[in-house]
This record gives sequence, C-alpha cells and structure tokens, in this order.
Amino acid sequence: MTSTPSPRPAALVTGARRGIGRGICLALARRGYDIVLNDIAHDADMDRTLAALAQEGARTRVVVADIADPQARAGLASQAWDAFGGLSCLVNNAGISVKVRGDILDVEESSFDTLIAVNLKAMFFLTQDVARRMLADGAPRGPRSIINVSSANALFASVERAEYCLSKTGVSMATKLYALRLADTDIRVYEIRPGVIETDMTKVVKAKYDQRIADGLTPIRRFGTADEVGLAVATLAEGRFPFSTGDAFHIDGGMHIPHF
Repeated sequence: MTSTPSPRPAALVTGARRGIGRGICLALARRGYDIVLNDIAHDADMDRTLAALAQEGARTRVVVADIADPQARAGLASQAWDAFGGLSCLVNNAGISVKVRGDILDVEESSFDTLIAVNLKAMFFLTQDVARRMLADGAPRGPRSIINVSSANALFASVERAEYCLSKTGVSMATKLYALRLADTDIRVYEIRPGVIETDMTKVVKAKYDQRIADGLTPIRRFGTADEVGLAVATLAEGRFPFSTGDAFHIDGGMHIPHF
C-alpha cells in the first residue's frame, strides 16, 4: 500500500544497519529525511540504528532483502518507494569485502562472482529501478540524488583484494554513466570514496592500519568515522552542489593525494 507523500524527503539506504550505513542514516535523519533501511538481517544492530533514528525524529521502514537476488531487489525497490510516497535519495552503500586476502593468482571465480554481484551488479540494477521511478509522473521533485559508496580502492590497487578493487572501480564508472544519463533530469549522481574508516569490517586489520597511518598513509593521521562519511552523503543529498554531478568525493584523510 502506497503511503501519502510526506513533506519530508525520503531516502533508501542499503547496508543500513551498522557501520557506515548507520552513519549515513543518522546524518540524513538530522537533515530532515525519513529513512528506508535495507540490510540482509534485522538484528540487534538494526534495532540500535532504529532507536537512534527515532531520537532524531525520523520515520523509518525496514526492508530485509539480499540485493544480489533480483527478485528480492525488485521487491526492495517497490517497498521502499511506497513506504513514504516516493524517494528523493538512494544511497547504494551495501557492500562486502573478500573473505580471504591473498595473492591475485589465487583468486577463485566464486569469490570474484560474489563480489561483483553484491558490490556492482546489485547497485547498478537497483539504481536503474529507482531512477525509473524518480522519472515517472507524480514522483517527488526538489533535490534528488543517487549516491554510491565505493572505496579508496576504486583508485588504489591492492593485489590482496583484487576482486574487491575491481568491483569498486566498476561502481565509480557506473556513477559517471548514470550521472550523464540523468543530468538533464535534475537528479544528481555522486560517488563517495571512504578511506580507512573505523567499522566492523576494518577491525580485523586495525593493528596493521594503525601502524600504516602512523607511518604517513594518510596526511590526517587517524581512522575516519562512519559519521564523517554520513556527513558527506547528507550534504550531497541536500543539493548543496547543484552544478556538480558524476564527481567522486574522497573521505579518506587526504590519502588519495600523491605524497612521499
């Protein structure tokens, strides 16, 4: 059942229940957005995110779905669109890393296929579905955006995570392609490239990156936070850069700057 359009804009955030996804949801809620949260499970992490969003006054809807499954993804798009009478923002944040870091010569096809399916194919076709809905008659107007969370590995090669790097490079190109297609429709498309962010995903390599950061990996010598990524997403979603589309915004402490 379709909800009556709300005076508040609504955003769909994938991979929303923890980490960077939670930071994005909270930042959008603080800017007046209602939030549709997607993830593969509704667990204690999701409940904590929902409680935090309630404190910010946001209406919320949870849609549990595996975005790599085409039928589940189509259902997600439909439910998210209907939740609050349309969407003004899609944040493609969901993503996975490699299960095992290792030599590029040892990468298995199953790992490659999984990374591409979740990190690239799913975002490409979810974007396609939501963009079609945004262009339809009667869809919400005002600032509208599609924001894709990639990685510093869209730029930096890591032979220990080859399939991950390829998936995120694909996200970068998809951002440019959709930006070109939608430029005349006032839908802006952006890419966010987080660097070393303190999340559950980076816990397993924290000691390694603590040392690398201390040695100068990032000019700003610390881990980034999920809230800082969320701040960047929310600023873009608000339409603060109306003469920009297809751009990549580095939230990486300056890591992308060539330096000695």
